[in-house]
Amino acid sequence: MAAAAAAATVMPPHADPPPLAAARNPTAPTSDAQRRRDAPTPSLRALFLRAVDPSRPSSWSAAVADLLSSGDPAAALAAFAAALRTNPAALRPALPPALRAAAAAASLAAGRQLHLLALRSGLFPSDAYAASALLHMYHHCSRPLDARRAFDEIPSPNPVIVTAMASGCVRNNLVYPALAIFRSMVASDSASVVDEAAALVALSASARVPDRGITGGIHALVAKIGLDGHAGVANTMLDAYAKGGGCDLGAARRLFDMMERDAVSWNTMIALYAQNGLSAEALRLYGKMLNVGGGIRCNAVTLSAVLLACAHAGAIQTGKRIHNQVVRMGLEENVYVGTSVVDMYSKCGRVEMARKAFCRVKEKNILTWSAMIAGYAMQGHGHEALEVFNEMRRSGLKPNYITFISVLAACSHAGLLNEGRQWYNAMRREFGIEPGVEHYGCMVDLLGRAGCLDEAYGLIKEMNVKPDAAMWGALLSACRIHKNVEMAEIAANRLFELDASNAGYYVLLSNIYAEAGMWKDVERMRVLFKIRGMEKPPGYSSVELKGKTHSFYVGDKRHPQHKEIYAYLDKLLERMQEAGYAPNTGSVHHDLDEEEKGSMLRIHSEKLAVAFALMNSVQGSVIHVIKNLRVCTDCHTAIKIITKLTGREIIVRDIKRFHHFKDGLCSCGDYW
Repeated sequence: MAAAAAAATVMPPHADPPPLAAARNPTAPTSDAQRRRDAPTPSLRALFLRAVDPSRPSSWSAAVADLLSSGDPAAALAAFAAALRTNPAALRPALPPALRAAAAAASLAAGRQLHLLALRSGLFPSDAYAASALLHMYHHCSRPLDARRAFDEIPSPNPVIVTAMASGCVRNNLVYPALAIFRSMVASDSASVVDEAAALVALSASARVPDRGITGGIHALVAKIGLDGHAGVANTMLDAYAKGGGCDLGAARRLFDMMERDAVSWNTMIALYAQNGLSAEALRLYGKMLNVGGGIRCNAVTLSAVLLACAHAGAIQTGKRIHNQVVRMGLEENVYVGTSVVDMYSKCGRVEMARKAFCRVKEKNILTWSAMIAGYAMQGHGHEALEVFNEMRRSGLKPNYITFISVLAACSHAGLLNEGRQWYNAMRREFGIEPGVEHYGCMVDLLGRAGCLDEAYGLIKEMNVKPDAAMWGALLSACRIHKNVEMAEIAANRLFELDASNAGYYVLLSNIYAEAGMWKDVERMRVLFKIRGMEKPPGYSSVELKGKTHSFYVGDKRHPQHKEIYAYLDKLLERMQEAGYAPNTGSVHHDLDEEEKGSMLRIHSEKLAVAFALMNSVQGSVIHVIKNLRVCTDCHTAIKIITKLTGREIIVRDIKRFHHFKDGLCSCGDYW
């Protein structure tokens, strides 16, 4: 009876609702049909008692479990309290689902009361089911130390309990303790104690550690005991290979090719390629999935992954085809797929199409809003981004860490200095979000663009997180814009300390020296470049046409149409010069004469890609160019003039940002 009294405080039982007939007008005329409709509805308690045999403990246990599985943990706890008042013998079978209900409700108070009941009744630590559920409760209530203390009280934990403890550690990101528990399980007996659940937990933990050998070791054990044929284990192992130990995508693909594949396997492998920027591989695998047959079909997860691949590659035509598939499957309103569509169009430079897709998502979450804000930010449309941000706030959603990255990036790309300062201060003061390295990076970029180099450098020195390479890189880029060689050297030296093998930093500093006419320092950087064994990645520009990607390098003559491209470009350059174009030889960072510099500029990859696209696309269509490095100043000027002469829109996505060229202007305002 003491246990029943203690349990009564876990959760009060539901009160009966008022009879429906009592709310109706008693003077209204009634028909037979209406009388049947108006007959008193049985109370919830009466319905509950019809379904539960109070004399049978297992009936109470089933009721608690059913209420929990229906998504109402509070009702499950209420049923448990009622069970103990009615039949104390229900404690043993009903306690485990009650503990899981406390976990689902994240109610530590209820969980502690149930722990006390288990101790008083002797069910803990003797009953394995109760012990396992108790560990589950503490871990779900974010109390891993309490779970560990309870685990240590169990004399001889069986594999189910050990697996529950390891699983809880993974849930709380305690991956090394989880792996240690798994090792102790294997060492305590033979490998046969490892079942599918234990293997899943171990692989989930190995996906979060940097040691590549751990996943391989678990793979060997899993194969030895014959669990690698289980689809769930194989799929988790696939994910572990790709995420843990430095992202071993090669091992993941080898496993994928050998395993019995289901829709989850295909989705996992496609998503892994897409998330690691291997868009071509992701799209090729998606094509194979469509032809594999055997009842495997693409779903919302597949489409989201493929849209991510299109976004990374800037493959707008392929992205449009995937969007058509989304429409055919009726998934446009799905928040996850819809957000992926918004992200794809944004990263392909089609913000107007992103906005249309955004409006079709009915129940937008914080990621949907952030994707739309980021889309405008990438295009340099700062005011539109802030308008969406304010619209989001009016909808009742509270901005989070990621949202403010997009907001500050919008201010940075559009040069909105006052607005950027305002929201940077409000982030901490009004919303309680401490700025991270990404927010600081946006502010350094914004201040640097505005020429406030001393303020940007001061912010770096006073911030409460360690500045990363992106932040120093933003300051170095600002120094190039404003020709501040002294501060550029400070930023570059910090970058060399952080990542001495990154060739881009040496090239950028060398370019700053070149633009300042400091040729001895340019030569010094080249010597240092060679001594350290670095190579500058070759610049290239690519264009997607009819589902095929065409890439061009400087002076490229490998394309089948290269003769036609150069002839077309020569005529185009003549028209450009008549319109006032003059080569910006400052974009050539070599000590050459002006004529030689001009010749080099004529064959830059951006110009070749644009000429090819103009020749082979219909009038009125938008041209999309992807540049793997920063677009040069001369090509930027040239493309502006080309849009004015041809009446075409050209979108160039370089390593820094989007440039939307139209009618002789660029969305970046010539500031990038």
